[in-house]
Amino acid sequence: MALALASVPAWGKLTGMEWSDEGFVLSARKHGETAAIVSLLTRDHGRHVGLVRSGAGRRARGLYQPGNRLKATWRGRLAEHLGSYSCEMIEAVAAPLMADPLRLAGLSSLCAVSEAALPEREPHRPVFDGLAVVLDALSGGEAAVWQSVYVKWEIGLLQELGFGLDLSQCAATGSLDNLTHVSPRTGRAVSAEAAGPYRDKLLALPAFMLSGSGIAPSAEEVLAGLRTTGYFLERHVFAGRREAKAPDARSRFTDRLAGRTALSA
Repeated sequence: MALALASVPAWGKLTGMEWSDEGFVLSARKHGETAAIVSLLTRDHGRHVGLVRSGAGRRARGLYQPGNRLKATWRGRLAEHLGSYSCEMIEAVAAPLMADPLRLAGLSSLCAVSEAALPEREPHRPVFDGLAVVLDALSGGEAAVWQSVYVKWEIGLLQELGFGLDLSQCAATGSLDNLTHVSPRTGRAVSAEAAGPYRDKLLALPAFMLSGSGIAPSAEEVLAGLRTTGYFLERHVFAGRREAKAPDARSRFTDRLAGRTALSA
């Protein structure tokens, strides 16, 4: 037990009705005149919501932009209460992306999908770590890099929530080669040979989605990957939501990417 505790950062430990942790802003909604309800994806406490007094004020508005990385302290009378946050900036992620509409749309989608998919106050460290990788790629990577990383993050999200895709071999033949499709029923890969007459009923499996591929995808392949992950997200993760579909921010991202692809065709 002592060894396990030693591996946790000092500001990531629970101390009664107060804890401190690192988190990414997923959303901030105005509450009253100047307060805000802020949703963070934290490293050790999962998706967690809290009240920030003066969080909607002019001085604090830039702090709570989606994607920003913060050091947050949460306090509440009881653990199940909404509680309140006090936060400090670690890294401003959103501001540098304002000049790039597609990257900004990707950031908005990333945060909206995280908020809609993850249960509140349930730690999902792999999702947090993966989100950090996507945000890093968004900030400086080439288009093919950050877009492929985004799709792979959604694959990881499905895996973490118990709906992982099996892309290791063909579901019909066991072949490891020429995997080109995914079964919408089972989430398993299908080879080009086995797809045959069922091709139109299967989902696309661009090569970059395969483990260890190292292939830089085209925008069309990224869109195909997003359609595939989007299908399983809507079927397994978002089906229980009131809208029973992916967040609008994700749709805007795919639409913007599709528009960019059409212009370059």
